[in-house]
Amino acid sequence: MVREKAFYTNLALLSLPIAAQNILTFLVGLADNVMVSRLGEAAVSGIFVANQITTLLQMFVTGLAAALTVLAAQYWGKRDTAAVRSIVGIAFRFGLAVGAVLFAAVSLFPYRAIGLFTNDPAALEAGVAYIRILAWTYIPFCLSSVLIAAMRTVEAVRLGAVVAAMALVLNVVFNWLLIFGKLGFPRLGLRGAAWATLLSRLCELAVAAVYVWRFDRKLRLRLRDLFAFRSPFTRDFLRYGLPVIAGDLLWGLNMATQGGIVGRLGVVSVSAVSIANTVFSIISVGLYGTRDASAIVIGKTVGSGDVPRVKLYAKTLQVVYLLLGLFTGLLVFASRYAIPFVYSGMEPETIALAQQLLSVLSVTVLGTAYQMSVLTGIVRAGGATRFVLYNDLIFVWGVVIPSAMVAAFVFHAPTWVVFACLKCDQILKCAVAVVKVNRFRWIRDLTQERQAGEEAT
Repeated sequence: MVREKAFYTNLALLSLPIAAQNILTFLVGLADNVMVSRLGEAAVSGIFVANQITTLLQMFVTGLAAALTVLAAQYWGKRDTAAVRSIVGIAFRFGLAVGAVLFAAVSLFPYRAIGLFTNDPAALEAGVAYIRILAWTYIPFCLSSVLIAAMRTVEAVRLGAVVAAMALVLNVVFNWLLIFGKLGFPRLGLRGAAWATLLSRLCELAVAAVYVWRFDRKLRLRLRDLFAFRSPFTRDFLRYGLPVIAGDLLWGLNMATQGGIVGRLGVVSVSAVSIANTVFSIISVGLYGTRDASAIVIGKTVGSGDVPRVKLYAKTLQVVYLLLGLFTGLLVFASRYAIPFVYSGMEPETIALAQQLLSVLSVTVLGTAYQMSVLTGIVRAGGATRFVLYNDLIFVWGVVIPSAMVAAFVFHAPTWVVFACLKCDQILKCAVAVVKVNRFRWIRDLTQERQAGEEAT
């Protein structure tokens, strides 16, 4: 275990703002969830199925930010800010392109897009009404996320929390005004929630852009850096970054497929899963904050060339992950008792099922805390960018999806059993994670590999 107080202080200073950003972001989802729940199960189901597409985009952006972190953090460890700026520019262009393509696809074919996740007519109509407006958020969301990730890479993590806090306030206010027609605004119902999200996303992008170009003194990013093509770094990004993006995008496809399975279990099941996932996302933000902070610390230390310190950090972080997992599991289980009060407008059957699903999550979160953080916060950040992709391919498409489909459509098992199948990989992956991380073959200085490749050329 690391005995230096500075290590834990630095980890906390990085983790807390990231966790705060995550919890504020998920509180936006909770605000939508709670406010729209007053419109009935069909409205909640409509948002749930529409958000499966948004989740897919979010997972791409998460992968893009992770790829940016894996490469740029190592260069930041060497204090090579010019290289960091080049990598940020590549990520920015990727985000712009994908956001534009998804916006066009959803705008042109909204019924086909929503129909992938539900066959319920009421949920389909509600989802289409919601996503016609929500699609306009895709491009600003991608761009602001890349800018925030760029600042996070150089350890300026407060921007994300500030932007998320602003988005929460704006989203709640706009929800109140536009869903229910307050203070003379039109009563738009479900479409009001979509407009609220769009307005808050535009404000997020504006604030992030102003900070990056006017107040940042670490990276000193310029507009021309975002559109400057530098082939050596592009090759690096494609070689090391694409497996990271593909891994998180695969996870997004996994979540979308899970949404499609749940969407065919009925409106009650969809609403209960939506509630359980939202509550879990809020409670588990500490895990994701610590994971992302670990990726910065590990990447920076690998880039500095101090391999013994990398190994010491990896051993210590495993203990931290397990302790956080136990604490989070207790919080998730306790949250079951708050559901009837928070979602007082929902049917008793929906509330009871959501409580069952939270019980499942209170167990699987221990596995999530360990294996997710080890594989993405240490192994992937240390340079083994393809391993997580291969691991997820095997577990998701070889175990999770087949077992859930068999449980749901062959044995017609209760929803909580299907849900447990969808989360079983969180426990199973722990065996792989503990072996992989403690062999230390994942430590790779990607900056040196690039230089060696240039010399060979």
